[in-house]
Amino acid sequence: MQKERFRVVRKVGKEVTQKRKKTPGRKTGSTLRKTSLDGNTKQGHLITADTERFKQILLEKRKEIVGNVNEMEDEALKKSRLDATGDLSSMPIHMADIGTDNYEQEFALGLMDSERKMLKEIDDALQRIENGTYGICEGTDKPIANARLKAKPWARYCVEYARKLEQGLVTEQEQSMSESQEYKSTDKSE
Repeated sequence: MQKERFRVVRKVGKEVTQKRKKTPGRKTGSTLRKTSLDGNTKQGHLITADTERFKQILLEKRKEIVGNVNEMEDEALKKSRLDATGDLSSMPIHMADIGTDNYEQEFALGLMDSERKMLKEIDDALQRIENGTYGICEGTDKPIANARLKAKPWARYCVEYARKLEQGLVTEQEQSMSESQEYKSTDKSE
């Protein structure tokens, strides 16, 4: 068995396109495969090393958010414990102080809610990495730009589709309905 030899055909950014040389007895045409300069192969449109890097970023962000939520919950519990024990030293003197306390509590609850939503987005992105669909727009099935993933690693839509969602040209419900119709049509054809 002969060893296959590769020669560099052209360099494109950090990627090198390699072309297999014909080996004796081989009847098929030459094939191309893409590797990065450090030898990583492409998975979908992302290089495996990129996917691992995004996974680490997502895990770090997740850890940070879980810590923030836990701190907010602990702080809210401290205040409610003081109220439950009847500690008069923490009792506000003026009615305005009661309003301020209520505002702070509602503000903290709003922050916790947004942090939990972000946590769900991150968990969904980690699941897409496991499924091999990370970096693919859920609305168009096109690759999400690397720059967008660097800015927002939990992005589920490409910039163009996200703009359509923001402008109300497409709703997430319409998109999920069209996906379910696609699945039904593929089930019928089988």
